[in-house]
Amino acid sequence: MIRYDALDALPVRSALPALTDALEGDGTAVLVAPPGTGKTTLVPLVLAGLVGGGPARRVVVAEPRRIAARAAARRMAWLLGERPGGSVGFTVRGERTVGRHTRVEVVTTGVLLQRLQRDQELAAVDVVVLDECHERHLDADTVAAFLWDVRQALRPELRLVAASATTDAEGWARLLGGAPVVEAAGAAHPVETVWAPPARPVRPPHGMRVDPALLAHVASVVRRALAERDGDVLCFLPGVGEIARVAGLLGDLGDVEVLQVHGRAPAAVQDAVLAPGVRRRVVLATSVAESSLTVPGVRVVVDSGLAREPRVDHARGLSGLTTVRASRAAGRQRAGRAGREAPGVVYRCWAEAEDGRLPAFPAPEIKVADLTAFALQAACWGDPDASGLALLDPPPGGAMAAARAALAGVGAVDPAGRATERGARLARLGLHPRLGRALMDSAPSVGVGQAAEVVALLSEEAPREYGDDLAGALRAARRGGDAYAGRWRAEVRRLRAVAAEYASPAEDAGGGWADAEEDGRVGLVAALAFPERVAKADGGSYLMVSGTRAEVADGTGLRGAPWIAVAVADRPVGKGHARVRLGAVVDEEIARLAAASLLEEREEVRWADGDVLARRVERLGAVELAVRPLTEPGPALVRAALLDGLRQDGLGLLRWSAEAERLRQRLAFLRAHLGEPWPDVSDAALHARVDEWLEPELSRARRRADLARIDAGQALARLLPWASGEAGRLEELAPERITVPSGSRIRIDYQDPERPVLAVKLQEMFGLRETPAVAGVRLLVHLLSPAGRPAAVTADLASFWQDGYRAVRAELRGRYPRHPWPEDPATAEPTRHTNARLRR
Repeated sequence: MIRYDALDALPVRSALPALTDALEGDGTAVLVAPPGTGKTTLVPLVLAGLVGGGPARRVVVAEPRRIAARAAARRMAWLLGERPGGSVGFTVRGERTVGRHTRVEVVTTGVLLQRLQRDQELAAVDVVVLDECHERHLDADTVAAFLWDVRQALRPELRLVAASATTDAEGWARLLGGAPVVEAAGAAHPVETVWAPPARPVRPPHGMRVDPALLAHVASVVRRALAERDGDVLCFLPGVGEIARVAGLLGDLGDVEVLQVHGRAPAAVQDAVLAPGVRRRVVLATSVAESSLTVPGVRVVVDSGLAREPRVDHARGLSGLTTVRASRAAGRQRAGRAGREAPGVVYRCWAEAEDGRLPAFPAPEIKVADLTAFALQAACWGDPDASGLALLDPPPGGAMAAARAALAGVGAVDPAGRATERGARLARLGLHPRLGRALMDSAPSVGVGQAAEVVALLSEEAPREYGDDLAGALRAARRGGDAYAGRWRAEVRRLRAVAAEYASPAEDAGGGWADAEEDGRVGLVAALAFPERVAKADGGSYLMVSGTRAEVADGTGLRGAPWIAVAVADRPVGKGHARVRLGAVVDEEIARLAAASLLEEREEVRWADGDVLARRVERLGAVELAVRPLTEPGPALVRAALLDGLRQDGLGLLRWSAEAERLRQRLAFLRAHLGEPWPDVSDAALHARVDEWLEPELSRARRRADLARIDAGQALARLLPWASGEAGRLEELAPERITVPSGSRIRIDYQDPERPVLAVKLQEMFGLRETPAVAGVRLLVHLLSPAGRPAAVTADLASFWQDGYRAVRAELRGRYPRHPWPEDPATAEPTRHTNARLRR
C-alpha cells in the first residue's frame, strides 16, 4: 500500500509541475532542492509514473555512494509499500536487487559508467537522475558528460535531471544545453550555530594525519552536546580511523548508543542508522552522511571541519586520500542534517573567524585525483584527450599526460591514445586500470582464485590491524569475521567470475607460478598492479623503479627483503621519503617481469665525480641491476658528457693562461660597451656556441685531463669577428697595454667590464691633463705611491691635479723624499726615476 501521507509531506512536491514541464519541453532540467525535501525519493517515483498518475517510464537514479543507493531504493520501496526488487531496485558493485517489474533502479555512478560503456544508447531507460551532483565526484562528472553525448548523438528523447541541494546550478544548466533550473522550497527547520574551537591551537592536517588533540576536542564537544541538547547527535569526521579513535575516547556513554557509519560499515549498521533508534544515539560518520537520506532523530550536528579528498603526488608517483579543511558548502550540508525534522543546532569545532577563509566548494576530483581510470573511460568512449566531453572543469594537462603514460604502459591505449582491445576489456572490469591489469595478467600464472583475492584486497583499503605486509593481510582477510572481510569475500566472488575468461580451467590453480610460495604469488599480483613501485633495498631504504625512495616500518615482515612491491604509500610530515603502508615481498625475477617495459640495457656515459664515467648499465627504471665498464664509449656520448661537465664544474676545466683570461675580459668589455659584432663570452653564451669555438679540440677529448690541455685563449680567438674585419681592431679598441706619459707601457685591467682599471705610479702620469680612454670609456686610474701602493683613485685626472693632489703630496713626500713632488703636476715632467737619479 502506497504511503500517501508520507509522500504528501515531502516539500519537493510543489516543484514537480515545473520539473515535469521542463522535461517534456527541453528534456533536461537542473533540480535544486534543500536536504530533506524528497528529491531523492519522490522525484524518481513521479518520473516513473509509480505515483501521481504520469506515464510509465524506466528511471535510473545515479548516487555517488553505495550506502546512499541502497538507502534510497529501500526508502522508495517502503513508500510504495513494497520490498526492494519490486517496482524499485538497486545495483551496486557486487550486489543487485532488481526484478522484472522494476521501474526505478538506483545505481552508483560507477555502475552506470560501466553500463554506458557496454550500451551507449541505454535503450531501456527513459530518464536518468544524477543525484548529489554537487559533490563533483569524477565518476559523476564523467557519467554526465557521456549522457550528454548520448542525448546529442543517439537518443535526443533521453531525459536528464541533475539534482542537488547545493550546487552551481547555472554551471550545470549551461552544461546541459541551457537546461531550465527548477528550485524546490525547503522545509528545513532553523539550525543554531555554536562555535566551539579548541582551547589551544592544534596542528593542521597533513596527508592522512589528524592531530590527536583535535580528535580529543571533538569527543569533548560530543559530550557537551549530549549534556546541553536533546535528540541524537551526528558527528562528522574525515575517515574510518578518526571515527574509531573518537568512539574510543567517548567510552561508556551509559544509555547512549554509539554507531560508526562509513562506506565500509556493515549493511546492518547502515540500515540501523537510517531507522528510528530506541535509545539516544551518537552517530559518528564520514561525509557519506552529508547527502544520503535523513538520519531520523538527529537534532544536533558536531562538525570536526575536516574531510578527505583524493590527491596525486606526481613527483613521487603516489596517489591516495588526504585530509583537508571541509568547504563551506559541505559545512552547510552537514549543518542542515540537524534541521531535517525539527529545530536543531550545529557545533562547529573551529573559530567563527576561520569560516570565511574556508574554500567555497570541495575541489572537483577531476582537478586533484589520479586520472588513469578517467582517461581510459574517455579513450573507450572515443575521445582520448576528453576535449569533446561536456565537463564543468577540463582535466589538467599534466595529469592526463601521466594517465596516458600509465595506460600505454599496460597496453590499454595505442600511441595515438585510442583504446586497444585490451583497454576495452580493462574498462569493463569495474576496477582501476592498474588492478585490472594485475587481474588479467596474473590469473593465468597464479590462478584465478589467488589473483582475485589479492586484487580484491588492493581495491579497498584494508583495516590497519591487518598490517602492512600484503601476504599477511591476505591471511587476515581469509580468517576475518569483520565487515571488511565480508565485503572482501563478495568482491573475490565477483572478480573470480570476471577473471575466469583470462585463464583456462587448467590454469585456475596457477600456471608457471603454481609451485611458488604464496608470498611470491601475492607479490607478483601486487607488482603487476604497481610496476613502477617495485623497489630494491638500497642503503637502509628502498628505491622504487620510479625513482622515489620509500621506508618500511620497524618490525614489519617487509624489512630486510631485497625487493618489495609497494601497493600503498604516503609521505609523513617532514619526511622526504615515502612511507610504505602496504607492500609485498618480491624477488628480482618478479620485478623484471612486472616492470618489463622499464627494463633496458644501454651505454651510459656521463659526467660524475669530476670526470667522464663510461659504463654499460642494465637498469629497471631508476634501479641499477648490473653495471660493467665501457671501454670504447661512443664519441657523441663522450662529447655530451664533457659538455655536461663544463656546465656542472665550469669552464675552468680548460687551460686558462693569464693571456687567455685577459682576452676574455677584453672581449667582455667590448661586448658591454659596443655590442655586436663583439661576442658574448659569458659562461651561458660560451656553452651555447661551443661548436664554434671549442672544436675540434673537444671532439678529440675523452676525459677531464684532455680538457685541461685545451688552450682556452686559442679557442676563444675563434669567436672574434673575423668575417667583418673588426677583429683587427681589438688592439685599437681594447688594447692590452697603454703608453703613459713616462713612456712606460702599462697593462689595463679589464676585470670589471664596466670600468677598466689603469694602475700606474703617480709620477709617471705628470703632465697628462686628460684621463686615458679605450673604446670611448675613460679608465679608472689607480695612482700608486713609489712603493706601488694605492695613493688615489680617479676617473678625472684634471680634477685630481687641481684638488686632490695637494693632500697626497703632503702625506707622501716626507716618506719618499727622493721622488719628485712638484707643486704643479699638470705641467711637470713625468718620470719613472727618483730625484737622485735625475740629478746624475
